[in-house]
Amino acid sequence: MTVPQPDRSSGEALPDDGQGARTGGGTGNTSAAGAKADGASPMAGMAAEYAAKAGLHRTHDGRVDVLKSAGGVQGIAESILPGLVFLVAFTVTQDLTPSLVAALAAAAVFTVVRLVQRRPLTQALAGVLGVGISAWLANTTGKAEDFYLPGFFTNGAYILAMVISIAAKWPVAGLLFGFIRNEGLDWRKDPSRVRAYQLGTWIIVGVLALRLLVQVPLYLMGPDGLAALATTRLIMGAPLYILGVWIAWLVTRPAAAEGAENGGAEASKA
Repeated sequence: MTVPQPDRSSGEALPDDGQGARTGGGTGNTSAAGAKADGASPMAGMAAEYAAKAGLHRTHDGRVDVLKSAGGVQGIAESILPGLVFLVAFTVTQDLTPSLVAALAAAAVFTVVRLVQRRPLTQALAGVLGVGISAWLANTTGKAEDFYLPGFFTNGAYILAMVISIAAKWPVAGLLFGFIRNEGLDWRKDPSRVRAYQLGTWIIVGVLALRLLVQVPLYLMGPDGLAALATTRLIMGAPLYILGVWIAWLVTRPAAAEGAENGGAEASKA
């Protein structure tokens, strides 16, 4: 289970959780073997690998790299531009077919770019598939607003999965942030940490629910709500996702880390 990405900003890292020095400060691409070679614990390498697979990345000093976690500048562009191209093309032409073709072409361009860069194609291909499904649905129904319909089901599926994880006391935020903080699964032994990660997961659920609360009524307005729907989809994509992850990270920060920070501040005053 991964943290939902934008309907795929800040380039600054999130506040340190106080664990960086202890984990060895690995990045999201650090392997377990690399962690061992650097003298870090095997759990640090496992944390780094898990974070990378989950789409969350660490900086060298143990913080979360928010921009990279959102896919970087290129990843954010891959998530935003196809929908933006569709909106602009449909606004200008009022013709569904060329607008859908333009959106698909924009998504395909990123695949070519990644091929040239020799970078992994997973995200770009997923984007092409997502745009393709959206284009097929809109073309089948003849309704431009249906281009955005699949996103509602994706959000709903994430909400359901996260609520289940909270009820089962395996909150998604704990699975992700716990590994990044080198807690492993030890946080599950502490009821206060479980509650903290449940709250963090609820925050992410709130982000997804807010998307539906705002966008579904616009969708139901039909053509009259298309421009507003497309605009809110862009605004509530990467920016809202980053804000939600940042807040979830802060509220789940271990008390020990906060105490260490306060102790350090008092020592510096002395």
